[in-house]
Amino acid sequence: MANPKVTEALAQVQSSADPASAFESLLANMKSISTPQTVSSDLRKIIDAVFGSSPQINVVGQRSVLNCLVEKLREFNNADLWVEIAEYALAAISTAAGGAQGSSTSTAGTFLDQVAALRELLADGHEANEDHVSAARALAEIPLDSSSRRVTPEDRVRVWVRIVRNYLEVDDTTSAETYLNKLKNVIYQVSDPALNLHFRLSQARIQDAKREFLSASQAYHDISLSPAITEDERLHTLSMAVKCAILAPAGPLRSRALGKLFKDERSPNLPEFSMLEKMFFDRLLAPDEVQKFAEGLAPHQLALTADGTTVLARAVVEHNLLGVSRLYSNIGFDALGLLLGLDAEKAEDTTAKMIEQGRLVGRIDQIERIIWFEGGEASGEKGSGRAEVTVGKEMRRWDANVQSLAEEVENVTNALQREFPEFVAANLVV
Repeated sequence: MANPKVTEALAQVQSSADPASAFESLLANMKSISTPQTVSSDLRKIIDAVFGSSPQINVVGQRSVLNCLVEKLREFNNADLWVEIAEYALAAISTAAGGAQGSSTSTAGTFLDQVAALRELLADGHEANEDHVSAARALAEIPLDSSSRRVTPEDRVRVWVRIVRNYLEVDDTTSAETYLNKLKNVIYQVSDPALNLHFRLSQARIQDAKREFLSASQAYHDISLSPAITEDERLHTLSMAVKCAILAPAGPLRSRALGKLFKDERSPNLPEFSMLEKMFFDRLLAPDEVQKFAEGLAPHQLALTADGTTVLARAVVEHNLLGVSRLYSNIGFDALGLLLGLDAEKAEDTTAKMIEQGRLVGRIDQIERIIWFEGGEASGEKGSGRAEVTVGKEMRRWDANVQSLAEEVENVTNALQREFPEFVAANLVV
């Protein structure tokens, strides 16, 4: 029920010579004449008076009152009130537009700026209440393409960035990516560093959520170098870059990403540095180290993959397999499975996939159940990891080693003859 003081003031507005100014004056004094219990009813009654069946003021006055309404609503700092009154005002505008369809000027088009301001207020209220989906939907309905309203690229980007961020808060990457693709078409026209930073961060978060970890790591690392954010935020984004690089598929591309992050002078200050160091140097990872690292990951980074394992478990297995390839020239399926914590069949399958994808150089002898690792770095190109089987290769390698040893013995003998000829003549047995 409306406050009697407001009801009395509305009666005076109807007899005023300048109703628009009277409405604005009433809104300006709402805090003093209304109460927290009746403010919602009072504001709804004012909106009814402005958009009644026989409005007391013209369109220009209605615009002015709506602008004043949005301004005064923000002073209450009440998210629930913002949502309720913004929705009520938008419904009133929509009703008025429906009653004016036959007129030459559509009422809906008349209040485009005011509708945009109300929807932003509605989105602010939903965000304050952590209802991010409703906030995104409210922002999505802001008129950005109307010829009756001038909208700059900055305005579009500002709205679309907020939509993307709200969808990301609820892990709806599909909807977020839809608006990110719109942003890509106009972001180059925007020079605002804050908006560009938000765009880059949103892009990195979507890549992270889609498990495009190498791209996400690069994006996070670039953002961590930006002077536009605080030192704590730079360290946080650097930490995200390290996590994504660790979760990326093992191979030469990830090795380069790990190297870049390992050489960053800020990395030793991160809790993830021990994992980063071991991965960079291809050292085997222990289960307790992996478990400690997993505690700092986001839920989507611990989600199950198609084969029933987590992204982290797969990354650790592939990393340890690379580490094994540095330690062994060849290893049996069963022994490899024991080192990786897998059964022999799964160990063979993982090795075969990495060789096929060019992330590991070697060959598999399925008859003898042995994996042969070749020296050198994989190129990362599909099919480049398969080593050719050369007849007598191991025997030739053995011959080369024997020859090298014999040559070294000969060099030592020659050196002794030069330095101690008497000793050699007396003791050398031919």
